[in-house]
Amino acid sequence: MAEQGRDAGTRGAVLVALAANLVIAVAKTAAGLFAGSPALLSEAAHSVADSLNEVFLLLSLRRARRAPDSDHPFGYGKERYFWSLLAAVGIFVLGGVFSFYQGVEALGSSERESFSGYLAGLIVLFISLLAEGASLLKAVVQSRRSGAGASDPALRTVLAEDGTAVIGVLLAAAGLVVHMTTGNAVGEAAASIAIGVLLMFVAFSLGRTAHGQLIGVAADADLRDEIEQLLVAQPEVDTVEELLTMRLGMDSTLVAARIDLLPGMDSERVEEVSLRIRQSIQEKWPAADRVFLDITDARREREARGAATGSAG
Repeated sequence: MAEQGRDAGTRGAVLVALAANLVIAVAKTAAGLFAGSPALLSEAAHSVADSLNEVFLLLSLRRARRAPDSDHPFGYGKERYFWSLLAAVGIFVLGGVFSFYQGVEALGSSERESFSGYLAGLIVLFISLLAEGASLLKAVVQSRRSGAGASDPALRTVLAEDGTAVIGVLLAAAGLVVHMTTGNAVGEAAASIAIGVLLMFVAFSLGRTAHGQLIGVAADADLRDEIEQLLVAQPEVDTVEELLTMRLGMDSTLVAARIDLLPGMDSERVEEVSLRIRQSIQEKWPAADRVFLDITDARREREARGAATGSAG
């Protein structure tokens, strides 16, 4: 239930961001074409990219909740990371590259906008700042409420998009003001280039994180240490030979441990101990829902390795 509530909150933040970006994208595009402003057109591309990305994030929330099946026995939790990676690509291409191109093209322009063009652009940017600020506030509140802002790829992407959008609006407004006061398009061109570079940097950061999660990233070091401490504390456990973890999704973590039990236990006792340890881990950390224990005889393995090394020598 807590997971469903968190997802509902994240979905709400994404929907607010989507509604804001759709309205803003239309307004920025109209004002940018009317004013001939490269900074406004760059911001319009930014909003279009963000709108498409919100659709990706909504898809990720829906698809990641599907139950495991024979083809995907560990579930679909990594859907979130895949669609977040696509969102990062969208930010890079639709937002960053287009904005950078607009800025470079504007460097060779000497056109001066009309006063009505400046005014329309600044009004649209002010409205955009209010809308993006409200969306950012919603995402920040949800992040603090759920405590999953850093680990939830959808929420992290919305936070990055909205934060970047607020900075982008301020840069575009500064470019418009410089163009208005000097009559030179260099100010707007610089603003567009700065917006493009900012978007590409944010996209690269989001993409790198999503890439790491897609190929398999370990659970938090604190969680791993706590699981290891629990294993070591079991009276039947002699040593923990190896402990591997991997995040399968927001609410699913694989735990694989190779442990050496004290000698003298029969197979029935070993099975009872293994079951109790797995249940203890899952009860204490519900997200650790895939627990595999490999019971080994570490002493005999070490002796066998030593004998093999001696024979080879």
